[in-house]
Amino acid sequence: MFQSRLGQLLAYLAVRVSICFVQTLRLETCSRLAAILARLCYDALGIRRKVTDENLRLALPHFTEDGRRTLGRLMWEHLFLLVAEVALVHRKIHETNWRDYVEFKRVSEIARLVLSDRPVLLVSAHFGNFELAGYVFGMMGYPTTAVARTLDNPYLAAWLDRFRGTTGQSMVPKKGGYEQIVRVLSGGGTMSFLADQYAGSKGCWVDFFGRPASAHKAIALLALEHDAPLVVGYARRKRRPLHYELGIQAVLDPREASEAQSSIAGLTQWYTHQLEAVIRTAPEQYWWLHRRWKDSRPPRRRRVQPQKLVA
Repeated sequence: MFQSRLGQLLAYLAVRVSICFVQTLRLETCSRLAAILARLCYDALGIRRKVTDENLRLALPHFTEDGRRTLGRLMWEHLFLLVAEVALVHRKIHETNWRDYVEFKRVSEIARLVLSDRPVLLVSAHFGNFELAGYVFGMMGYPTTAVARTLDNPYLAAWLDRFRGTTGQSMVPKKGGYEQIVRVLSGGGTMSFLADQYAGSKGCWVDFFGRPASAHKAIALLALEHDAPLVVGYARRKRRPLHYELGIQAVLDPREASEAQSSIAGLTQWYTHQLEAVIRTAPEQYWWLHRRWKDSRPPRRRRVQPQKLVA
């Protein structure tokens, strides 16, 4: 137990020292380092390259092999740059200068939904900089409550929660947090989810980039049970590091949903298609290294037709 805690503490210290180093650098320097590290991880070491290439080949079949390789490298560059942006955002973006870094799309619609007395479900994916989105929304006076998996390292988990809570964002653990979610929605609050994670063989199976993908049923169920508008949002990096477009892709109010959208399967498929549309606008900013399309369902048994007896 002591050795385990010591190892976790050393890992935490290593991460904190690395972040302190990043905080001494200019954004442009971080961008160049991210490009170098991306080549190291993807081209030289081949980390998750097979999974990434397979996902890209099946999800974006119009890309050539060279195009997939470039996209995989750009994805890694995006991931490293995302970490640097999270380390620097406290020092760079404030209430007085956020317009220099963030552009809102459909901002009036965002404000109207969040300020209403109805609960709101904000759905996004592992795309762009979702951590920055929560930080900026809280800074603007619209704090959200997000569902996230608790890190195994308690020191890193506590540090990440402090970062997320700087501007008022609250966190709910992915496991065991259902009652907290219900309390937030019952009080007319805003819950945010990353809705592109594999949900196992008993999830709701939907079409995602033309392939079956298992999605969690809880988001659609909560929207229907609490009469909560479902908002698909994004934080997409523009041409420069730490410069983002925060916007709404689509909104679906359960009161206005069609018959096909009024079920768990229909609502889950709707927001999955909207997330796919967002990802297609900048596929290099999506986490293609996830095993998103695992199909662990047992093969269906073929029904054997009884043979007719011939007299």
